[in-house]
Amino acid sequence: MRYTTHMEKFESTIPILNADDICVIPTDTVYGVVGKLSSKRAVARIYEVKQRDPQKPVGTILAASLEQVASITTSSALDVAAQYWPGPVSVILPASDEYFYAHKGEMSFAVRIPDDEPLRALLEQTGPLASSSANVQAEPPATTIEEAKAYFGSEVPLYIDGGDLSGHAPSRIIRIDDDGTVIVIRA
Repeated sequence: MRYTTHMEKFESTIPILNADDICVIPTDTVYGVVGKLSSKRAVARIYEVKQRDPQKPVGTILAASLEQVASITTSSALDVAAQYWPGPVSVILPASDEYFYAHKGEMSFAVRIPDDEPLRALLEQTGPLASSSANVQAEPPATTIEEAKAYFGSEVPLYIDGGDLSGHAPSRIIRIDDDGTVIVIRA
């Protein structure tokens, strides 16, 4: 699949995301169901279509830049986190009560700046996106757009095909304490 501009791949998602709805897109790791973090409705839709446990945090927050990350976290260790981005490393950072609907009382969420230029260009336009792997609870993540459609059908208004992602691994997850100590959660 060829795209002539960086944004062309994701342009059709912008009106849907801005309308507080969700899409399935290829991320820099696996297919994800995404919605604007700032939209309680979009985050609730992610839980609904995934049949996700309502007590668990929504998933990973995708951000375009360190500035976007700083706008959604209360971490004092962003300089340490920045060493892992852009790339397939999700960093668990403290979050304010403002995002309770996404972190479900954990007071933190996993955040990643993807190593995918078109995706970062989308994030520049939408702001941070809540993202969770494209699957229903207890099923394997979708590796093709057809698998994602089989999970969600018409519940998701737009699917962006990024090809077969079966060779892609989910992100590594680490936590960085305020003193800069790094703890590996998922290698």
